[in-house]
Amino acid sequence: ARAARARAAGEPVPEDQRDEAEDLEYAAVREHLEFLNEVSSRIGTSLDLSRTIVEVSKAVVPRFTDVAGTYLREQVVAGEGFDEGVPDTTTLWHRVALEHTDEPGRWDDVVPVGEAMPFPAHTPFFQCMTTGEPVLVPRISEQMGHAVASQFEKRDIRPLITGRSMLVVPLKARQVVLGFMILLRHPERQVFNDMDRVTGAELAARAGLVLDNARMYTYQENVAETLQDSMLPQIPPRMAGCDIATRYLPGTLLGRVGGDWFDSVKLPGARTAFVVGDVMGHGLNSAAMMGQLRTAVQTMAGLDLPPAQLLRNLDDLAQRLGDTHLATCLYTVYDPIASELHLANAGHIPPVLVRAADGRSELLDLPTGAPIGVGGVPFESVRVRVEPGDRLVMCTDGLVEVRGEDIGVGLATLCESAAHPAASMDDACDTIIRALAVTFSKAGRGGRKDDVALLMARLSGIEPDHVAEWRLVPDPSEVPRARAMVREQLYEWNLEKHVADVELMVGELVTNAVRHAHARPVALRLVRGDTLLCEVEDDDHELPTLLNAGPTDESGRGLRVVSRLAREWGTSRTDSGKSVWFELTLPRR
Repeated sequence: ARAARARAAGEPVPEDQRDEAEDLEYAAVREHLEFLNEVSSRIGTSLDLSRTIVEVSKAVVPRFTDVAGTYLREQVVAGEGFDEGVPDTTTLWHRVALEHTDEPGRWDDVVPVGEAMPFPAHTPFFQCMTTGEPVLVPRISEQMGHAVASQFEKRDIRPLITGRSMLVVPLKARQVVLGFMILLRHPERQVFNDMDRVTGAELAARAGLVLDNARMYTYQENVAETLQDSMLPQIPPRMAGCDIATRYLPGTLLGRVGGDWFDSVKLPGARTAFVVGDVMGHGLNSAAMMGQLRTAVQTMAGLDLPPAQLLRNLDDLAQRLGDTHLATCLYTVYDPIASELHLANAGHIPPVLVRAADGRSELLDLPTGAPIGVGGVPFESVRVRVEPGDRLVMCTDGLVEVRGEDIGVGLATLCESAAHPAASMDDACDTIIRALAVTFSKAGRGGRKDDVALLMARLSGIEPDHVAEWRLVPDPSEVPRARAMVREQLYEWNLEKHVADVELMVGELVTNAVRHAHARPVALRLVRGDTLLCEVEDDDHELPTLLNAGPTDESGRGLRVVSRLAREWGTSRTDSGKSVWFELTLPRR
């Protein structure tokens, strides 16, 4: 201090005092550098945004400050992108952390973590966030304490801040302010000085980079998760004659987007298509390819292509999309009326069938085929008889295969775990996943690295007495007979309340069918399940379309009536012509 006064007065400084001052200055600089190095080693140990925030707050208390409050932009907390312009008085700032050495609970009610608020232009906080520079207040005066406290409705924070030294430092990266820290020292402690301002700025710069890395990771993870979720279908748990449960597990936290997928598609005749596929590789390119293949499978399934032909067309499409990706795919059509599976495989692991009669499980022996994208290879299909209560399990190889382990071990575990009794389909899926995880853990292979897609279907079937079929000659006189037969059948099924609507719609569809049929009989079928399905087939290949009929038009109203009365309706081509169908919702039995 004497050396400083001598320098200020222009007087010569004794050498012993000069050396002492230099030593003190050197010690102070070294202490601040050590502090910054210590803080740097304690923050950034994780890409988790919440953990990083806590690390930054705990790193400065109590060595550098007694109270540390951290505020971040609302979009940073949410892991979203935002306009990188200068904040204004409408910008919301979330209090994400508060660390202090005061008695426990003193700050909790007055300044709770999680609160979001804007800051007025007259505050030092607004000055810090708009200039991007630290703001030093040696002592918070009564007047400033009152001005700051006015932002907090029904809460008086003046006793917590008045008389304390304050340093507000910006948390920024790439010249963008992500947030700021409010640092307070107790009145009895030395006030913040210019060296502390420099130290606080450096501290905030390092913390800002760490937070920005965590923010970007959180943002990319949210994007990846949203993309993956948008590509995976929301499969209903119940379809015609079957119950379905699914699971999707990303391979690693750093690779949430992958090429595995599952799907189910409603087909004509109360049938359902099950699909499981795996585009080789990870990342956005694989996910994009997966999205294209999944859409193509849905489209071709809607055309009711046979399984082998569908895979053939899918392979041709993959060739046109490029030769950079290969994919495996297992496609299965379940007919609950015929109690039959129709399957085709393109390089995928075979499905497991669990027999309800004895609980025995087996890997279905299918022609393996080559992966989609190889090109120029044949695909074969097989038919497998099933019984009500049998369960079909389809999955990707990420569930049963890990590097360095024989896939036979995983397949054996899959068969064994799939046969375990379970209270529900969801429980059955979880049992399989846990069993495979335990198997590979015991083998010392560590955690799963690949994506997993799992689809399980319990094949309940549709009872023969819930199906009614008739053949009609292509003549208009058959329309009244069709109505009468449908009416009688609905009364037999105790569905009297639906008779009027179904009679009307059947009359419209049969009228169109006999008008356009050529030589073969018109087929009429009713199927009672969770819904009432009606199908009318004829040998004309031209699909009908929904028309806007005018007041004087004699035709064009049939499908309009069906679209108004039915829950769903549709058309599809068959081997011999076309099918037009509709569904009505039935009350739960």
